[in-house]
Amino acid sequence: MRAIDTIAVIGAGTMGRGIAQLAATSGFSVRIVDADEGALSRGLAAIADMLGVLVEKKKLLPAERGAALRRLSPAASIEEGVADADLVVEAVPEEIELKRRLFGWLDAAAPEHAVLASNTSSLSISRIADATRRPGSCVGMHFFNPVPVMPLLEVVRADATSEETVSAALEVGRRLGKEPIVVRDTPGFATSRLGVLLGLEAIRMLEQGVASAEDIDKAMTLGYRHPMGPLRLTDLVGLDVRLAIAEHLHRELGSEAFRPPDLLRRMVADGKIGKKCGEGFYRWDA
Repeated sequence: MRAIDTIAVIGAGTMGRGIAQLAATSGFSVRIVDADEGALSRGLAAIADMLGVLVEKKKLLPAERGAALRRLSPAASIEEGVADADLVVEAVPEEIELKRRLFGWLDAAAPEHAVLASNTSSLSISRIADATRRPGSCVGMHFFNPVPVMPLLEVVRADATSEETVSAALEVGRRLGKEPIVVRDTPGFATSRLGVLLGLEAIRMLEQGVASAEDIDKAMTLGYRHPMGPLRLTDLVGLDVRLAIAEHLHRELGSEAFRPPDLLRRMVADGKIGKKCGEGFYRWDA
């Protein structure tokens, strides 16, 4: 497999721009693609702002910021964005049919040698790859938010994924400064299955009045040395995202442990979906 020098990122939302930013600062040429022109502009502005913050904090030199921005270029169409890509990473919403359609388009537009990766946190890589003529070149590359900070990369191997593709994903992960793990393509993989389970139980405890959100989170941060409590983390991930993953795992695994609590459903229905809207289990007005 050819060396990976150019990465195309599909989606300029929180995860997409985090992946694009990290790839650009790690020396890759990066194309960031989004059909929504406004989202693309906002994503690029957010990356420039964040790189500026890193310069202010003396974690990045001004010259390094400039070099990273020069490596980053926008594209309004998939064809333009992936034309010379060695690796394509999709970071679009967690909807299986959307991802399958996207992979079908990527299969037609990306070079034959390109690795096609999904940032999905729970959906089947095999089902996504089935939409292509090259399932051996498809892999999961599950990043964590915030992408430039979180050290883990979960590489998901489907039954058809080739060893060459897995090796390429691992190599890119290490070049990005990540510590990669390899997991089999099962519902929720390793991280979402464990993380969602803990988050759902924390929501049930809150629903039952066991303790306040703050104290439930403190139980895990101070008692188990977790860097963040499960309810605050759910706010950052998005209650809507967590609900969708829980519903998927409940369907696929058939375990009542993954049945979404009524409180989670009510909060999503009321639009209290976490930090991105200003309110979830915590207030995020500041």
